Amino acid sequence: MILDRFRLDGKVALVSGTSRGLGQGAALALAEAGADVALLDRSAPDETVERAAALGRRVHVVRRDLTTAKPDELESAVQEVTDVLGGVDVLVNNAGTIRRAPAAEHPVEDWDTVLAVNLDAVFHLSRAAGRRMLERGSGRIINVASMLSFQGGILVPGYAASKHAVVGLTRALANEWAARGVNVNAVAPGYMATDNTAPIRADEVRQRSISERIPAGRWGTPDDLAGAIVFLASDAAAYVHGTVLPVDGGWLVR
Repeated sequence: MILDRFRLDGKVALVSGTSRGLGQGAALALAEAGADVALLDRSAPDETVERAAALGRRVHVVRRDLTTAKPDELESAVQEVTDVLGGVDVLVNNAGTIRRAPAAEHPVEDWDTVLAVNLDAVFHLSRAAGRRMLERGSGRIINVASMLSFQGGILVPGYAASKHAVVGLTRALANEWAARGVNVNAVAPGYMATDNTAPIRADEVRQRSISERIPAGRWGTPDDLAGAIVFLASDAAAYVHGTVLPVDGGWLVR
């Protein structure tokens, strides 16, 4: 039955940035679909742990700060999940950060922080998990891109550059790994009501102009991303490689 192909029973999913927002939503959606979940976060994602455990799933927390984590620390994070939960079948590279400042005055440290979290960690986690997936001959990697993977944005040069790069990395890994049973794809959330967009939503003029451009007529929520995440993690997406799936309320077609 087709609905059975969306089930993730017996799978282990590692999700980064799970304390709240899109990462929490992704982790809980995967748990609802049957997966045990590993939560990679710099703080304890207590609410996410409680809600995933209430679904009857095994839950393990891996504490890492992606702003400073070295490649070997991310390698050890994947190994820790493998040791505790038995492997990593699904990796969701969700954790991200943003810094706002005009490009001409953009602090170097802000650029470095954004690229460390949004791009370097994505590669190092994908490499660590991907190596094990390739040995097994199966796996799913889902990267979280952005509308700014397609556009330039305002006052966010590091974020825009990193999210463009995430798309390039997604396609590069898909080219190498598709024939070996590992699916690498990305989702591109539209304007979502999360902490990252709080400054925009607090600007009444900008918030209204964005809302008016979204054909769906509203900002998205973490629940709006859940179906896309589960689909790309599941056997229903077995022949989907290197795609970037917008979940944007129609923003890109306006």
